[in-house]
Amino acid sequence: MTPYPTERIALFIDGANLYSAAKALNADLDFRKLVEMYRSQAVLVRAYYYTAVIEGEEFSPIKPLVDWLDYNGFTVVTKPVKRFTDAQGHTRTKGNMDIEIAVDMLEFAPHIDHAVLFSGDGDFRRLVQAVQAKGVRVTVVSTTKSQPPQIADELRRQADAFVELQELLPEIGRPRTAASQPTSRVFETDHRE
Repeated sequence: MTPYPTERIALFIDGANLYSAAKALNADLDFRKLVEMYRSQAVLVRAYYYTAVIEGEEFSPIKPLVDWLDYNGFTVVTKPVKRFTDAQGHTRTKGNMDIEIAVDMLEFAPHIDHAVLFSGDGDFRRLVQAVQAKGVRVTVVSTTKSQPPQIADELRRQADAFVELQELLPEIGRPRTAASQPTSRVFETDHRE
């Protein structure tokens, strides 16, 4: 769904989910191109980026990306990764940003005409429905071209439009290199529930 030129639009980027989708497509994303693409199509009011961060590490692969986004007009929302031990005694990490995305999207709905959600997480189906009830059109960006698909069917059906990430890659992707730059690295979790 192409935005209207005078439409107020906001981007809500689930960093871990978008990273998983791009990785599944063997692609790196250029966030500068992504923002420029939406600015050229509509009135971009805000671009949110959500990710969990590992605290206490000397170097975090997500830190350069978070810093770049923060200095380049994104509203970056982070929270610390939680570490826990599963039933088998393995140390696991958890960094779900669903509540933060839901609260921000609902609070921001009165100020926009169109929300673009970069996530395939089926848990967002009800959020999309609630935002639509406020009169906001919702586009979901993810991929069906990976194995398994990164988009939950119920989220895809609820959205006003679904945009295949692979089709955006000519505009917002960049060539993969052996030493990929940090703009594609984020804390990875599984969000296809």
